[in-house]
Amino acid sequence: MIKTFYLLGVLAVLGGADTLYFHEWRARLPAMGKAARSELQLHALRDLVYAFLFSTLPWLAWEGWWAAALGLLLLTEIVLTLWDFVVEDWVRKPLGGVYPAERIMHAIMGIVYGAMLAYLAPNLLSWWFAPTHLALSPIPVLSAFRWAMLIMGAGVLLSGVRDLCAAYELPGSAWPWVRS
Repeated sequence: MIKTFYLLGVLAVLGGADTLYFHEWRARLPAMGKAARSELQLHALRDLVYAFLFSTLPWLAWEGWWAAALGLLLLTEIVLTLWDFVVEDWVRKPLGGVYPAERIMHAIMGIVYGAMLAYLAPNLLSWWFAPTHLALSPIPVLSAFRWAMLIMGAGVLLSGVRDLCAAYELPGSAWPWVRS
């Protein structure tokens, strides 16, 4: 699980950079409101999935039927990401399309996610055969790393809530950008 954990951490950092630079700074998606609603909704759903992953995988073993739930969560993330690739093209047309560097970032994130899944798969299989429960099983890394992932889990959850609020143009949700 150590390699899985580090790859998940790399994914968290890349995802944070993608969100802050491309979604916030360059595209200013929250300020697009209704025009970006479908993309913002997908981001909010995917952020919820990542909040669960970042907050639980460093601390818990998803055993028995929980392993199936985790597998479904991981598959959900893949489906949301693939659909997001399509929706981004629609939403970003007025901006000239998805930025080339952003496409590269997404490709790198997909590779890291695939590697993380490859390292997680054996654990998922062994968890499947264990009795059903969420077992406290902290990954043997510096505790600061586990806590950092928990903080990133909270951050991605807040980002998702903000995207959902921006999708419905709730007051203040476009800050610091001005709605277009």
